[in-house]
Amino acid sequence: MSQSNEIPQNAQDLIDLALAEDLADLGDVTSQLFIPADHNSSATIVTRESVCLAGIQTARAVFTTVDSKLEVETLHPDGDVIAPGGSIMTVHGSTRSILTAERTALNFLQRLSGIATVTQLYVKAVKGTQAQVLDTRKTTPGWRMLEKAAVAAGGGRNHRMGLYDAIMVKDNHLVAGGAPADISAAIDIARKQFANICIELEVDTLEQLQSYLKIPDIDVILLDNMNPEFLAQAVGMRDKTAPSVKLEASGGVTLDTIYAIAATGVDFISVGALTHSVRAVDLSLELQPNA
Repeated sequence: MSQSNEIPQNAQDLIDLALAEDLADLGDVTSQLFIPADHNSSATIVTRESVCLAGIQTARAVFTTVDSKLEVETLHPDGDVIAPGGSIMTVHGSTRSILTAERTALNFLQRLSGIATVTQLYVKAVKGTQAQVLDTRKTTPGWRMLEKAAVAAGGGRNHRMGLYDAIMVKDNHLVAGGAPADISAAIDIARKQFANICIELEVDTLEQLQSYLKIPDIDVILLDNMNPEFLAQAVGMRDKTAPSVKLEASGGVTLDTIYAIAATGVDFISVGALTHSVRAVDLSLELQPNA
């Protein structure tokens, strides 16, 4: 299958770092000892469970970084759902090179596909509602671009990428005195300095919500740790006062609770579990030495 070989921003840096910690100065001493330099093999990466694929081009780049002469074919794009036993990628060439790259390639592919797979479960769980599933900044340090790409592959939507691309006023900003007492004035200043940036405010109570709904130019209000009853009331308040404002539910969301949250009419549900506690999926590389 013909696909773009592009990888997310900074992925090559992560690949280089991962290979460096695996190989250090001596390289793959086991393969050097047991496998002749001119020995060639074919390998296939297969899945042992149903997965939503993510990270395929990053895994491909691991093999070509180790050995540019390896012939790598990706059999599915990110976002494809692959049944147990399905093949994901084939690699042909130096056996030493394939085995040197194997674990690093699988590490990327297993974690990122794990994120896409669990994201898809959450997205399916809110089917029939208007809610969209968002990720958070609870990502592995350095892996954010990769992990958020995996969320998108699973059908989720990316929240802000970092602290630079949205204004999000949370309780600690107010407690620390980092925002003026007059929130409306602060928002007015923000709009003048950052005309097109998303502005989001966090609330813990319906009383806070009522006051924030009166402030012009807010894009999103985050409803923190509210149960479905309060969320439904919040949606009703928003619809009457400021229907253009989007509502985001957040806090302790699980697969068991997300549908009830979505059914209240909120626009977004942010789920930290998409990235902070995901399980790596079960993939393996099967090697077939060439005759």
